[in-house]
Amino acid sequence: MIRTIFLFVVLGIGLYVGTQYSGQQGYVLISIANKTIEMSVTTLILLVIALLAALFAVEFLIKKALHISSSTWNWFGSRKLKQSRRDTNEGIVKLIEGDWKQAEKKVTRLAKNHDMPLLCYLIASEAALEQGNQEKRDHYLSLAAKQENSTLAVELTKARQYTKEQRYQDALNVLSELAIQHPDNPVVVSLLKTAYYQLRQWQPLQGLFPQLRKLKLAGEEEINRLEIESRSHLMEQAATIRGKETLTEYWKDLPKRLKNTPELLVCYVQLLLQYQGDEEAFSLLKEHIKKHPNSNSYPLLPELKLESRQPVIKLLHDVIRKDEQHAEAHSALGQLYFQEEKFPLAQGHLEKALKIRNSISDYQLLAQVLEQQDMSQAAHHVSKKALSLIEPTS
Repeated sequence: MIRTIFLFVVLGIGLYVGTQYSGQQGYVLISIANKTIEMSVTTLILLVIALLAALFAVEFLIKKALHISSSTWNWFGSRKLKQSRRDTNEGIVKLIEGDWKQAEKKVTRLAKNHDMPLLCYLIASEAALEQGNQEKRDHYLSLAAKQENSTLAVELTKARQYTKEQRYQDALNVLSELAIQHPDNPVVVSLLKTAYYQLRQWQPLQGLFPQLRKLKLAGEEEINRLEIESRSHLMEQAATIRGKETLTEYWKDLPKRLKNTPELLVCYVQLLLQYQGDEEAFSLLKEHIKKHPNSNSYPLLPELKLESRQPVIKLLHDVIRKDEQHAEAHSALGQLYFQEEKFPLAQGHLEKALKIRNSISDYQLLAQVLEQQDMSQAAHHVSKKALSLIEPTS
């Protein structure tokens, strides 16, 4: 448009000058080497205008041709991009459907033409893994790693795949690096939880609980379960260092809320029994049972090796006095009386416990008590009852 206006302006100026100097065209002489060209000023102006017009016309034609070529190229490129996207979408569906081979084929066919080849290679690596081809999986991951801004996605994919293959140490090696740069990434934290748990790295797992809560990656019930389990294992590790000494130190350092957890108390008492801490164990159990009569710690009482069993027996009688239907107290008393060879008393408490609830161990002990009293037929009947609880019903 500007060039057209320029031509009209030049033409207009030429017409104006021509009319003003009509009959006075002037004279122009151009000499080049041995050649000379003669013409009037008006002719020169017209030639210049014609030359400019010709140049503009050639420029227009060249641009038009280039535009057509570019449009054609873009059309082919756009067509390949659309086809690549369509193939990738179909590949994702095939991956979900479990058709690993087709998924791999679809996403890799036009991966180079995709606007995000990273996605194609990551999906292909998943498909290759599902087919059990680790060499191909690694090849696709290496191609994915060459794409821009691919580090996090590629490393997370590796960690997920290692976890799926139960290669937890390899997964942890990858995740340890990612955790430094992306400490609040929910996928990193979730995979770390799995790796720490499977590798029995209880101390690092403990340090992960605040992030699990913050990112809402686990419910409070699951976190409490993990905390109890990890603390139990850490207590066992503490006990292996210097026995009862480090065990009691670890217990003292526990928060009060954890000391009141029945599962941890039972774990601590069991460890005390292993390291000749029976007196401390009884004191703890006695205090705990008084506060929590329905505690699950009653089976530990017959395991105590004390100078006298009378304090334990008295404790259990106190419990039964308050609750005659306390099956676990009756069961524990039956075991204690069996140890003291007071078989009639043991029989009475075991039978009371079994009237309240079934227990294979109590039936087995009752059979022994009856045998000790020469009640073979009754013992046989009780043994059959215990056997019926073990065998699955048809």
